[in-house]
Amino acid sequence: MTRKYFGTDGIRGRANGVITPDLALRVGQATGIAFRRGEHRHRVVIGKDTRLSGYMIENALVAGFTSVGMDVLLLGPMPTPAVAMLTRSMRADLGVMISASHNPYEDNGIKLFGPDGYKLNDEVESEITRLIDSDLGRQLAPAAMLGRAKRIESAHARYIEFAKRTLPRNLSLDGLRIVVDCANGAAYKVAPEALWELGAEVITIGDEPDGFNINKDVGSTRPEALSNKVRELRADLGIALDGDADRVLIIDEHGQVVDGDQLMAVIARSWQEDGRLAAPGIVATVMSNLGLERYLAGLGLSLARTAVGDRYVLEHMRAHGFNLGGEQSGHIILSDYATTGDGLVAALQLLAVVKRQERPVSEVCHCFDPLPQILKNVRYKQGRPLEEKPVVSAIKAAEQLLGEGGRLVIRPSGTEPVIRVMAEGDDRDLVMRAVDGVVEAVTRAAA
Repeated sequence: MTRKYFGTDGIRGRANGVITPDLALRVGQATGIAFRRGEHRHRVVIGKDTRLSGYMIENALVAGFTSVGMDVLLLGPMPTPAVAMLTRSMRADLGVMISASHNPYEDNGIKLFGPDGYKLNDEVESEITRLIDSDLGRQLAPAAMLGRAKRIESAHARYIEFAKRTLPRNLSLDGLRIVVDCANGAAYKVAPEALWELGAEVITIGDEPDGFNINKDVGSTRPEALSNKVRELRADLGIALDGDADRVLIIDEHGQVVDGDQLMAVIARSWQEDGRLAAPGIVATVMSNLGLERYLAGLGLSLARTAVGDRYVLEHMRAHGFNLGGEQSGHIILSDYATTGDGLVAALQLLAVVKRQERPVSEVCHCFDPLPQILKNVRYKQGRPLEEKPVVSAIKAAEQLLGEGGRLVIRPSGTEPVIRVMAEGDDRDLVMRAVDGVVEAVTRAAA
């Protein structure tokens, strides 16, 4: 299967470099053709984050979809999970999110959702790739069958109501002072409003997008500003979203970061107590801390590990009947509610536990002490350094050094020529030695 355009999360790259108006036009046409199924009037919903290039890509996609006979419903700036939800709610044949997630404003991307709200599988992406490179002119709609486009003004309210309904009807956030960091991104309107409607006192940062400042010194990838604001205002907690709001990190009342592993631990225990776990465990990636795995084992729960990427987590969840999974980075998938990671809904699940237990966030979210975990990256120019004999020997030596109580994860990056070397264990010095031994061998092989 070709990967000419699609990566692990749609199509992504530099605006007017990789993501050009011509490519967006052809993606719209090709995807519209691939989803022309039946004689009914087809429709696609399109959302976006706040990048300057979003206007360009949105208009090109509209031209592409309408040219093959699809009607377009424009949502404006909306979180990725909102687009997935509205695709199903509005009975659309397709959903599109224009975003490069946590990347800087110079990048952008196109994420595609099927009518069920799930991201497309490899086979469908392969068919769309084939169509993009074909003669699309022969498959355009006749003049009388061209699509129409219109903006949906109620989209924000619909998503806010959906998010609120994931909580018990009688639960109120009254008495909580919350600072929410919207990363100058897609959730800058909906997240603060949803929290306010639930009764919280809400202070917002990262809510003044200008097309250039998405993820810039704010959001889940740069939580320092939020941490400082929480301490300054003596807030109960902070909620840090990323550019398209499909991931979240929490800041406790002391300004400390709570990552996705701790959030999954909190939700897993709460759902287990309430009998809401569909399977006796959760799904995470190879990067999740061994401390999470041990904590879950103490609760009688398993931790299934997948390759890095929320799509792999979701695939395993769907295949094996799990309803909770995610990544250390803050992609939390709650499949009872959503078909993709939803930062706001995940935060609301945590807030429900905080309100029920009436304890500080620092206590609620400290489920386990993370084991020492060290990650180093080694850049290489060409070749396959992991196949070199000295590297294979170094990996084996590192595994022996860590023993059965530790873990070694070595993987090539999916987006750049980098080998990522991660190790964890009870002894920090041993973990450091294991990582350094592999890094040194890879560095020599890549020289």
